Amino acid sequence: VQLQASGGGLVQAGGSLRLSCAASGLTFSSYAMGWFRQAPGQEREFVAAIKWSGVYYGDSAKGRFTISRDNAKNTVYLQMNSLKPEDTAVYYCSAGLIVPSWGQGTLVTVSS
Repeated sequence: VQLQASGGGLVQAGGSLRLSCAASGLTFSSYAMGWFRQAPGQEREFVAAIKWSGVYYGDSAKGRFTISRDNAKNTVYLQMNSLKPEDTAVYYCSAGLIVPSWGQGTLVTVSS
């Protein structure tokens, strides 16, 4: 399984970013896909997940972030709106949620 995350960058507080994660080496449509993030000195935190039963969000993402997927493109997205400085982290996508495979991460920096 290979996961390539992209779309991170520097944005001002209140701005938006859209992260993408292209997957290969798996039957993409069969996998639950997730986004997690890790800020410096902190544990990896659940952000959002999408699976057959629906979409799920961590408390920090509710109302501001939207996860979606395009099975034809083997890609999962994370639309992030109303970004805050505390959203600054490396964002990782995962294939699977119980025993996830990880991509390399993309850095999101939100300036105040």
